[in-house]
Amino acid sequence: MTPVLRRTWAPCGTTPTFAVRARSHEKVSGIGALVVSPRRHRITLALALYPRLNIRGPQVLRFLRHLARHVRGPVILVWDRGNPHKHHLVRAWLATHPRWEIVWFPPYAPELNPVELLWSYLKYGRLANFAPDTVDEIRSHVGRERRRLGRRPQFLRSFFRHSALPFRV
Repeated sequence: MTPVLRRTWAPCGTTPTFAVRARSHEKVSGIGALVVSPRRHRITLALALYPRLNIRGPQVLRFLRHLARHVRGPVILVWDRGNPHKHHLVRAWLATHPRWEIVWFPPYAPELNPVELLWSYLKYGRLANFAPDTVDEIRSHVGRERRRLGRRPQFLRSFFRHSALPFRV
C-alpha cells in the first residue's frame, strides 16, 4: 500500500516529510464503469473494489451481474482487451445475455477509455499523498470519492469529453 506521492508544499527552508507505515503487500483492485442512459443522458459511476485480489474473470462477472440488476434495456459495453474481460466465465455469461453487446477498444489505446481517465484522476489526484494504514481505510476513502463524483454528473461527463472517443454525452 505504498502511496502515490505528488508535489506538496512546505515552509521555505523546510523539506516536506511524509510518514508511511512499513511497506505492505496488501492492495485494493477496482473495476469501474461510467454508465450513460441513452434517453435521458444521465451518467452514473459504478465502482467495485476487491481488497487483496487481482481482477480476474470471477470479479468481472460479479460486477456485470451487479450492473445487470441496475441497468435496464440494451447495454453496450466498451472494453479494453484486458484478459479478465475475455475470461471464459465472462464470455459464457455474455452469451446468455443478448441485451449486452461488446465493442472493443483498439489494442493499446487507453487514451480512448474514459474510465482510464477516471482511474488516473482518482489515483494521481484525489488519492495522491494518501497513506492508509489498512485496506479498509482505502475502501472508505474511495467510497467517499465515488459518492462525491456521483453528485457531479458534469464532471463525470468530462471524462468522455477528454477521451478521444467520438461518443459524446
